[in-house]
Amino acid sequence: MPSNNDNTIDHDIQPYSGVRHRRRISITTDGIVHSASPPSPTTLKKERLTKQSEETDTLMAPSASAGGTELLQTTHRTPTRAQTPDDELRMGTLGNGHSEEQERLIQDDSDDDIAQEKRAGSSREGAGGLSTRDRYAVALLIVLYLIQGVPIGLAFGSIPFLLKSKLSYSQLGTFSLCTFPYSLKLLHAPIVDAVYSSRLGRRKSWIVPIQIIMGSVMIWMGTQAAELIEAEHPNVNYITFLFTLLILFAATQDIAVDGWALTLLSQENLSYASTAQTAGLNTGYFLSFTVFLALNSADFANKYLRSEVSEIPMVSLGGYLQFWGLMSFAVSLWLVLFKTEDPVAGDDDDLHLKRVYKSMWAVCKLPHVQLLCVIHMVAKIGFQANEGVTSLKLVEKGLQKEDLALVVLIDFPFQIIGGWLAARWSTGSKAMRPWLWAFWARLGFAIFYMAIVYWFPAPSLGADSEAKSGRGIPAWFFVLLIVTNVLSQFASTIQFVGISAFHTQISDPIIGGTYMTLLNTISNLGGTWPKFFVLRGVDAFTIAHCYLEDSITKDVDLSKLTKGGECVSEAGKSLCKAQAGTCIIERDGYYYMSWLCVSIGVVLLVAFIRPTALKLQALPLSKWRLKRVSP
Repeated sequence: MPSNNDNTIDHDIQPYSGVRHRRRISITTDGIVHSASPPSPTTLKKERLTKQSEETDTLMAPSASAGGTELLQTTHRTPTRAQTPDDELRMGTLGNGHSEEQERLIQDDSDDDIAQEKRAGSSREGAGGLSTRDRYAVALLIVLYLIQGVPIGLAFGSIPFLLKSKLSYSQLGTFSLCTFPYSLKLLHAPIVDAVYSSRLGRRKSWIVPIQIIMGSVMIWMGTQAAELIEAEHPNVNYITFLFTLLILFAATQDIAVDGWALTLLSQENLSYASTAQTAGLNTGYFLSFTVFLALNSADFANKYLRSEVSEIPMVSLGGYLQFWGLMSFAVSLWLVLFKTEDPVAGDDDDLHLKRVYKSMWAVCKLPHVQLLCVIHMVAKIGFQANEGVTSLKLVEKGLQKEDLALVVLIDFPFQIIGGWLAARWSTGSKAMRPWLWAFWARLGFAIFYMAIVYWFPAPSLGADSEAKSGRGIPAWFFVLLIVTNVLSQFASTIQFVGISAFHTQISDPIIGGTYMTLLNTISNLGGTWPKFFVLRGVDAFTIAHCYLEDSITKDVDLSKLTKGGECVSEAGKSLCKAQAGTCIIERDGYYYMSWLCVSIGVVLLVAFIRPTALKLQALPLSKWRLKRVSP
């Protein structure tokens, strides 16, 4: 308890749950600042009753301060207006002892606290301490993240594979620009946080209409899919524009869901928000990439699913888009009819847009947030070539798309398990440690994948090879691909869950959507901005020409063949094909860009990322908080 000569000031602080508590900061005469944890409700009530009982006796009593006799000033017990967080000025405790009636009230209050704790404890069962409410919340979050993962899986995964045979790497780099809205959602995140209908709910006000719009766009795109993707010369600019709109809607929903996750879950289970995000987004991505590519391939269906051979795929792009458009409608209808959004304790009804932008700017000015953003902007450079080009190179080398889909299909359950494990490892004050461990693993796998591409066996369609592997490459090599993919994706999942858990820990729930979106946006932008330059760089470093001889073997002397034009751009490839020539790569830019990315990643990790991340991890939560910004 501070002495009477201490100035004790109460300040509001914001824990994760959004519930306000008061922390006592004592400033002594020697200038030393002392802080204590927020007192319990029983303690606060006891202090209040104690001060009420002795206020009259001590009104004109001299204080025992070192500075001599002074009068203690009191305030009215019933204020004329609600107090703001900085209105109260307390001058220490005024004595001890209380009446029997006050003792009874304190005891009743204490009994109520104990009963509440027992009820909270009895509601928890299984699932690692998850209450029934939290389990339903996790399930809802998974569904919402899954809906937005569907268009993301198409834009980041399937569409580039469907277009690869018709576009160059530079043109695919142009299409990759459609993913930028997901990395720039910070620009309109304050609008999502500040503008809402109190009747519908702060987060549902955005999730419901956005899902309806996104569903409508997917249904319309489903009717145009054949003309967009299956054309001999696809209009890459128009396709990029349409998917930019779709990703913009998914990004807007992500802002609202990120903010809702902070209040749907109890404080002690907030780490499961990143688990739900991992499970939902991975499932949506998996369905739109792996499952769709497999079912969209007639060869895959004939090989694994059908008893009779057919040239028609089991699932078309148009049908897939229309199905998920209808699912978006169904989820939106369920939210409107059956899910009521609880108001957040501490929410401001007057949280104006201007204030939210000021809050966002204040967050951006925090030096520790700036350091974290710099880490995010450069952290993914090391494995950009591996993640953006390796799969396309494997298909170019001869790996069938349906077999690649099978590799990812086998990996999916391991990703889900990895998400739960990573959530356990990322709890507490060491959330960044597994993220750093997985960083080294991903750099190592980037190097290993280069070796896989380099030594990829030329597909042999002979009877012996087909009998051994069933897919034109040795069975042992296919198993190697599966194992490598499982391990590399496990490392990626650990990083994703770890950094998401860290974001959840440090975010302020009052501006939760904006704070979380700021951090997640910068993290996503760090993986988006290098991709365009990496894909362009692959074409820039590649040397390939069209050779016009009919028969070309692996070890042929190229100097003896008729050398045609370049065979890197899509125009050059089309011209070579029209002349019945063969494109031969003399220098593959993939390896140059891969080594460049990995080298930059290693230097950044050792010199900057690791020491800075450990420093940020050790900071107290107060360093990530900011005072409320006045309008």
